[in-house]
Amino acid sequence: MATKALNFKMEETEILDMRKVASVFNMTLTDVVREAVKEYIEKMKKDPFYRLTVNVEDASAEESAEILTEIDRLTDDDLSIASEKQITI
Repeated sequence: MATKALNFKMEETEILDMRKVASVFNMTLTDVVREAVKEYIEKMKKDPFYRLTVNVEDASAEESAEILTEIDRLTDDDLSIASEKQITI
């Protein structure tokens, strides 16, 4: 797998805090950021919005707005998965 560099800005106090945590666990800042991002991405992928829209990348602006409106109307009961079925066309 190819590795690429990424440059981003953070508050100095946050960087110092990360350095402190990294040193306690004998990790690099890169490792701390990588692990945090990995955990956050997994959390985001479980979000109902992501799960309901991930497969509609080619949707028009109107279709996307309609999907978002419908998602906003859903309750927690609506978002629980009762069953799953895949249909191949």
